[in-house]
Order: sequence, then C-alpha cells, then structure tokens
Amino acid sequence: MPSYEADLSRFEGLDTHVLGISVDSVPCNTAWAKSLGGITYDLLSDFHPKGEVAKSFGAYREADGISERALFVVDKEGKIAYKDIHDISKQPDNEEIFDVLRKL
Repeated sequence: MPSYEADLSRFEGLDTHVLGISVDSVPCNTAWAKSLGGITYDLLSDFHPKGEVAKSFGAYREADGISERALFVVDKEGKIAYKDIHDISKQPDNEEIFDVLRKL
C-alpha cells in the first residue's frame, strides 16, 4: 500500500479515489498505517462482521480469516471495470492499474 501512497497524485490525476479495505480492526489499521509513516488515503475496516466486504468480492480466505490482496477499479456507474485477486504476498505493479484507468 505504500506504492499507492507514492503514486497518489497520479491516481488523482486520473480522477480516481484510492481507498484500502482491511479485515483488521480500526486500531490495527491505525497502527499499521502509523508503522508506514502514515497514509493519506482512506483505510476502511471490514472487521465486523469479519470480512463481509472481502467475501462479497470473492477475496476472503475463510480458513485463514484474512483476505487475499485484491485490486478493484469501480467505474463511475458503480460497475467493476477491473478485478485482480492474487496471493497476499504479491505486490502488483501500479502501471497495470493506470492502464485500466486511462481506458475508462
């Protein structure tokens, strides 16, 4: 998520709003963001009921109680224009997202 912070002005230049969603609690998210030196985009908690948002998007690992790393681009009509769910250990390249955003 630090890569999104680093590219935030590029995202904003493409008329987008970056937000993170975590299955961790608000205090955990706050501590995590602080450990990174802070983030300036919204970080939401999908904690109670645990992982409901992640489940609805097919990104929740029930057996582990965590979500995969998942990227979604939602267009202005509220439709998913891009979906990438992959192992949480993988950090995708933002350029792929920028390519999608430029095409919207």
